[in-house]
Amino acid sequence: MSVHEAAPAAHETPQQQRKRLRKVAAATIFGSMLEWYDFYLYATMAAIVFSKIFFDASNPAVASLLAFSTFAIGFIARPFGGILFGYLGDRFGRKHVLVITFCMMGVCTALIGLIPSYASIGIWAPILLVVIRIIQGLGAGAELSGAAVTSYEHASEGKRGSQGAWPALGLNLGLLLSSLTVYLLTMNGNEFLLAGGWRIPFIASIALVAVGLWVRKSIPETPDFKELDKADSSKPQVSPLKLLFKNDLKGLAVVFFVAIGYNALSYIFKTFSLAYLTQFKGVEAHVTSLSVTIASLVAIFAVPFFGWLCDRWSSKTVLMLGGVLSALFAYPFLQLLSTGEPTQIYIAIAIGTGILAPMMFAPQGSFLSRQFPTQTRSSGFGTGREIGTAVAGGLAPLGGLALVAGSATHSTDGVALILAIAGVLVVVFALCDQGRKHSTAKN
Repeated sequence: MSVHEAAPAAHETPQQQRKRLRKVAAATIFGSMLEWYDFYLYATMAAIVFSKIFFDASNPAVASLLAFSTFAIGFIARPFGGILFGYLGDRFGRKHVLVITFCMMGVCTALIGLIPSYASIGIWAPILLVVIRIIQGLGAGAELSGAAVTSYEHASEGKRGSQGAWPALGLNLGLLLSSLTVYLLTMNGNEFLLAGGWRIPFIASIALVAVGLWVRKSIPETPDFKELDKADSSKPQVSPLKLLFKNDLKGLAVVFFVAIGYNALSYIFKTFSLAYLTQFKGVEAHVTSLSVTIASLVAIFAVPFFGWLCDRWSSKTVLMLGGVLSALFAYPFLQLLSTGEPTQIYIAIAIGTGILAPMMFAPQGSFLSRQFPTQTRSSGFGTGREIGTAVAGGLAPLGGLALVAGSATHSTDGVALILAIAGVLVVVFALCDQGRKHSTAKN
């Protein structure tokens, strides 16, 4: 059997296979859940609380800018984490990396809730926040790629699309949990958050860490990596990164540009929309958080459906369909937001974040993994996706806000153009699929 194809565990009974896949599902879902639980919490608290808690509040405008910049710092660190831990995943195995990155993310999320305020320790408060965000970003940069590759390589025959969608399900469970938490904490305004209530969800995340770490330590190494390890045991070790840049540049380009397109769409749907509604429409936090809660509930049902479609149609087809529909929805999405009306906001974000983003994210576990052979899969996925995520995730919402702020009428037409271009980018590079080189599997 080729080491590029999924290999069933030796002498595994159907019952043992089901047990293994349940463990893998739980392990990958928990990791993505924790990553996106922190993502929404941090984005919300950076906008509402951190400028007043961790920075000199004598200049509110500067403090707000500095607080939001710490959110961007996590994106700067992500590519380094993707490259480093992707390399380690190809050299030493997927399981060990999943445990390390999960600990890094989880401990850092809890530590943010324990940082003393600027009033207590002065400049050391933002310094500690930045250091923790950098470490957290390194772990987060490897989380999705590690979880997706693990799901893909453990997948049973004909199920790589649906099982590769497990990290996408974890993402939306994390968004649901964190947005619901913020909604409950802000139902009566932001006073409780500013009085210290913001610390509760960060510190409480340690419970997720404990359960997730226990689950991740119990999963076996992937069948693909075991086969590769056996095949290469007598050969000289060659750096996965060297092999990646020598043999798999086309696959790397596909992953990079699909990641740029998807993340530009996703972060405008998730991040730009919340900042736009808060800054330019005066919409309160309990409305925006409820909109994300509703969208996450929709996505929890949408992700398994799109994963199933990947097995029926192919992950490439589902990914391209998501790109086309997202481009077409760009203008209606922004028109709904611009009304500032809660019901229309809920509809816009439910479609964008609850349906269209999952339609493009659910296929990525299988589609991006298959762009590379086993030897470079973790490195290629982590490097290409996280550099693309850093570029688009950091710049797309910031660029969108800058375009709105620079318009005399606060027009969102420029943002619609970004969304349309991003959707086209997803479609074009999905057409450049390199999967046939590395797998005979449909997905």
